[in-house]
Amino acid sequence: MTTETKSLHGRICLVAGATRGAGRAIAVQLGAAGATVYVTGRTTREKLSEVGRASETIEETAELVTAAGGEGIAVPTDHLDPGQVRALVDRIDRDHGRLDVLVNDVWGGEHLLVFGKKTWENDLDGGLRMLELGVRTHAITSHLALPLLIRNPGGLVVEVTDGTAAYNGTRFRENLYYDLAKNAPIRMAFGLARELEEFGGTAVAVTPGWLRSEQMLAAFGVTEENWRDATAQTPDFAISESPVYVGRAVAALAADPDRHRRTGQSLSSGGLAKEYGFTDADGSRPDAWGFIVAGETGKPDPADYR
Repeated sequence: MTTETKSLHGRICLVAGATRGAGRAIAVQLGAAGATVYVTGRTTREKLSEVGRASETIEETAELVTAAGGEGIAVPTDHLDPGQVRALVDRIDRDHGRLDVLVNDVWGGEHLLVFGKKTWENDLDGGLRMLELGVRTHAITSHLALPLLIRNPGGLVVEVTDGTAAYNGTRFRENLYYDLAKNAPIRMAFGLARELEEFGGTAVAVTPGWLRSEQMLAAFGVTEENWRDATAQTPDFAISESPVYVGRAVAALAADPDRHRRTGQSLSSGGLAKEYGFTDADGSRPDAWGFIVAGETGKPDPADYR
């Protein structure tokens, strides 16, 4: 299944947290499949969020959606503010009277993440902020957007997180606040699947692998064009994937008329690629989570997992 078929023409999507990274790529790939995509976030061409990266804005994301073949609509929104989220949903309702796909991708807490410290050694304010950004935002958005989504049967909710239920369920993610923030969306998808069942809706959690987001590339001092240079210092970076990969995963899932069989499940970009047949931007199919698990007991070759 490919997004080039315009299989999502006429669908109305909301990608909450589409400024950069996975959210941006998901929005663009939904647009490539012909969808109208509302993209939200706090960083605009006039105002920065606490992340402090002026190089990525929701306006740019909307333009990329339109250039890909859809219609991108940028709406500055702080998803911690119920009033702003309510206004966003009211606008979608006025414009189209429906919402077919909700992608909860709000995060923006990387700058708060510290490894190697116990919970009582970490900064409490920073830890609680991660929970606000990664959990409270998703709860607020779901509460206010789902009444519009269930108006028509067949709606899809995608909770974007880091890690699968199988991986996170038996491993500590090294920082308790981060662990909670990234496990909560998996449980949200599980619970929402039950609540949406009577309305014909589907809810899933989706994770990328080792994501080459804009911030990750900057941390390694490389670009998407020369990212492999970073493997000289960090060989395992060879299993990383571009944001396009998870974008294609969500677009393929949204276009699948039989997607409800997946409701309540925790899915990965690599797993969905095997099912739907899409690839990353470079034509490969990285299986980052398989590689990571194999690395716990051996020294796998990244080439065997691409």
